Amino acid sequence: MMSARSIRRRYLRRDSGAQIVEFAVALPLLVVFVVGIFDFSGAFTLKQKLTNVARDAARVAAADPASDVPSSSTALPASVTDAYQLITNYFTVNQLNNCGMTAGSSTLSGTTWTFSATSNGCTGPGLKIIINRGYLFPESSSSLAPTVSCAAQAVGSQTAVIGTCVSIQYAYQWRFGNVSTLLGGSPVLPAAISATAVAMNEN
Repeated sequence: MMSARSIRRRYLRRDSGAQIVEFAVALPLLVVFVVGIFDFSGAFTLKQKLTNVARDAARVAAADPASDVPSSSTALPASVTDAYQLITNYFTVNQLNNCGMTAGSSTLSGTTWTFSATSNGCTGPGLKIIINRGYLFPESSSSLAPTVSCAAQAVGSQTAVIGTCVSIQYAYQWRFGNVSTLLGGSPVLPAAISATAVAMNEN
């Protein structure tokens, strides 16, 4: 007759359920890795797309005459319209949601036009496009990178260069934040992916 100790020892040596336990422990980590790879690669791809279209829009607007920028009128000048249409066409071709944006949704402050929209199924901040036709920055190489607001830089005693700044901020729906809670984390991720580009005004 077997003793209680030998019976206990016999059951402890069995490893028939070990694989299930290992899988249950590793599964949350695997899910976080897979979702993270897809999520961050999607964010990187979106960032590249926004950077490309912001750069192209800045070049298009900067090539137009700066004389079309009125000092008091709220009508969209041709250069701003060109940049806006290039961006919206790019969104259509690349099947990106334009959040229901229209050219009439712009506001004017100085030489800066801001377009924003949050409808058409867009989440969070939606889509915001900023076009500054009178963006000032110093001529020296010490000039800073433009901010998402396209606010002019302090020139000081240096020669001022006038350019066109285009900024695009687009809402991005992260999934990584939800699955990271499986491991007890709660990362703070940006609500929008943004890209900014500047081109020197040609005339």
